[in-house]
Parts: sequence; C-alpha cells; structure tokens
Amino acid sequence: MKNLPAEMYSTSLIYSSFLKRCKKSTPKRLPSIIKMETDSGYSSTAELQKQGKKLSHALRISAYVFSTGLLMFTALVNSASWFMQNITLGNFWQTTWLEFYDHMEGDEWTIFLIGAALVPALAFWGFNGILLVADITGKPTFITRYRIQLGKNDPVDTKKLWKAIYIVLGNQFFISFPMLVPMFYIMKWWDSTFSKELPTFQWFLVELSIFTVVEEILFYYSHRLVHHPVLYKHIHKKHHEWTAPIGVVSIYAHPIEHIISNTLPVMTGPMIMGSHIVSISAWFSIALVTTSISHCGYHLPLLPSPEFHDFHHLKFNQCYGVLGVLDFLHGTDKMFRQTKAFERHKILLGLTPLSESIPDPPKKDE
Repeated sequence: MKNLPAEMYSTSLIYSSFLKRCKKSTPKRLPSIIKMETDSGYSSTAELQKQGKKLSHALRISAYVFSTGLLMFTALVNSASWFMQNITLGNFWQTTWLEFYDHMEGDEWTIFLIGAALVPALAFWGFNGILLVADITGKPTFITRYRIQLGKNDPVDTKKLWKAIYIVLGNQFFISFPMLVPMFYIMKWWDSTFSKELPTFQWFLVELSIFTVVEEILFYYSHRLVHHPVLYKHIHKKHHEWTAPIGVVSIYAHPIEHIISNTLPVMTGPMIMGSHIVSISAWFSIALVTTSISHCGYHLPLLPSPEFHDFHHLKFNQCYGVLGVLDFLHGTDKMFRQTKAFERHKILLGLTPLSESIPDPPKKDE
C-alpha cells in the first residue's frame, strides 16, 4: 500500500472506510427494511387474494344462478306459452284488449291512467286491505301466526297506522300520479305502448326479467344513497320509523325518497323498453304487491320471503337491495347471513311457521 501513488493510496483509504461503515450499519438496518417490505407485500397480497376469492365465489354463484335460471326460464316459457295458447282459448287476451281499446275509443291518456295508475293502485290496496285487517284485529290467526318479529304490531298502533296511510295516499296522488305525465309522453314517442296487438307472453317474460334487473340496480344504489348520514336524517329516517314494518308502509316515505327510490326504479325499465301498456300495468302491479310482501311482517306460505327486507328495517345497515345480488357483491348482507333470519329466507312450502321450525336463539338475559 505504501508503494502506491499518493492519489490511489488516498482512494483506497476512502473505499476501505466506506466498507467498514457498511459492515457496521447494514446488519442493523437491512433486516428491518426487508421485514417492512415483506410485511407490506404480505398484507397487500393477502388482501388481493381475499378479494380474488370473493370475486371468484361471486362469479361461480352468478354462473350457477344464471344457468339454473335460464333452464327454468326456458321451461317456464315453453310451458306457459303452451298453456296460454291452448288452455286460455288462444286469442282470449287479444280479443279482450281490443274490446277494451274500442270501448275507450282509443283514448290513449285514459287507457294509460287506467293501466298505469288505477289497476296497480287496486292491486296495492286490495292486497294491503287484507293485511290491515290482520294488523288491526290480530285475526285471522292463519295470517298472524306467521309474524316475523314476534310481539311487534300485535295489534298495530292505529294512530301511527293512520299517519302512515295519509302519507302513502299523499305519495300516490301528489307524487306518483304527476310522474305518470312525462312517462306518458315518453311512451307515446315509442309508438308501441298503445298498439292494438299485444306482446307475446314470451316477450313479456323477457321484459319482466329486464325490469327486475333495472329495479335492483337503481333501488340498491339509491337506497344506499339515502342511508348516507346527511340524507338519512332529513329524508330516509321517516321510512325507518317502522322497525317492524307492515305492508302499507312500503311506500311510506319522504317525497324525495318516493321519487328516487320507490318510483323511478320501477318506471325506468318500461321507458327503456318502450313496453305495451298491458305489460306496464302488470309490472307496476307486481312491483307494488311484492314490495308490500317485503314489508308485510308475515312470512306466509307460498309467497316470496320478506325476511331479507324485514332484517333491513331491524338493523338499518344491512340488506339494501331487492334480490340480494348486489348486497352479496358489496358485502352488505354479511351480518344477515350469520343469523337465523337467513336460514328462514326461503319460500315456505308447508304450514308450520318458520319462526317455529327455525326459531331465533334465546337472548342472553333470558
């Protein structure tokens, strides 16, 4: 080293000093850096794997539901088409429609009001009229024994009930009815809503499927929107005054909520499809009756299960949708899936109430 030139000797000393410092500092700092990177990578990787498994599970379920639904839909269409053609005397509905159209002298506005307003309203109040008898009197027992939230609304608070009925009637007359005016002109633009030829039964089933999907998407996200703390306090809280709902409160809501969550999701499908007034009338009636079932508080035999939405009224932050598909994808049904209510969430095919065959676990203080 001493025989080296001065410049090279100086450089050698600097390099040796640098190596000594690296040996001293690296063992202390490097493991911690490696550990931090490893931990960070592990966390993000685990999260990605978790999300991937969830997505894969959702896709498998969706594929199963879709394929099963497609087979059932095909069988239903073929069977129903045969039934409609052979059992109902072929052109019965077409003839009836033409007679009604001629009786109305082709007055499209009157026909639209009858189909889109009067018929669905009769379906809503006819179904809920039966339930209100059970809610108020506690009879007949063949209805009340199927109550979901035992001990609630038994009987219903009549003062609270009348308040709900006034709000519901107000929403129907002053919100739903005026909204039919722009819808009427949109449907006239399609030039098929008042056709003298009815759509085939197969096409009606296709439309019904599309209406249901559109409603699920619009209702889920608009419903979650009104659950935002700012909007909930001023808008959606009214609907949640009923933690144990009854059928008629399905459209007991603030006017803004009634527009964006109750009415638009149901109206949008027919406006997109340019549907016939008969299809619109049937869809509106089905939508009002099914939402009444979801709120009715009774898990009755052979009817769709109301457990899903009843649980939403009980817990507030679960089960926002109609079908439950988007709730599953967004994880807003996790708590529901861990309860007995989820086990009861099926069509009751027997006469024994599911609250008896699948009872809730006893409370801790009992």
